[in-house]
Amino acid sequence: MLKGMESFSSKDLALKAQKKVLSRMASKTLAQLFIDDTSGEILDELYRVSKEFTGNKAESQKVLKNLIKIAVKIGVLYHHHKFNEQELSLAEDFKKKLRQGAMTAISFYEVEFTFEQSVMTELLTGCRDLLLKLVQSHLTPKSHGRINHVFNHFANEGLLTKLYGAEGPYRSHLRKICEGLNKLIDEGTL
Repeated sequence: MLKGMESFSSKDLALKAQKKVLSRMASKTLAQLFIDDTSGEILDELYRVSKEFTGNKAESQKVLKNLIKIAVKIGVLYHHHKFNEQELSLAEDFKKKLRQGAMTAISFYEVEFTFEQSVMTELLTGCRDLLLKLVQSHLTPKSHGRINHVFNHFANEGLLTKLYGAEGPYRSHLRKICEGLNKLIDEGTL
């Protein structure tokens, strides 16, 4: 009986409880607590793009909820110093890849006729793969599924092609997303 008590950790229990509570509360209010205004605006535009592309409000809400849940859980893990040196190196690689993706997305928007869907898809799947490695031993398979769901959704060839189309309703969403990404890069957040 004593052996079982030795492995008990109230800190670990608190962390598990915190992740569980946060995963059930992925709402706009919770997002506002953990996500700055600019990121929130980008998320709103991503939701609008998803909703317009899928024609399915529930699916688009699920994608954004999953994105928020993952961001919050990773933030909690980082805050509690749960990543080892190798994982922190992966986190740094992820941040670099995400920044590269943001800069590429902006460049494709600003310079007409340069968009290459395969490049954006490769960047997004690269980010997904790094993130999955980072959280491999920290999050459940259900959370891994959420990561796949989010990145696969936004790496969709049809969605990217419509988003970067020269005309149409997606152009204003893309402009707002790129303005937000530029702001995050300028502030050093991304």
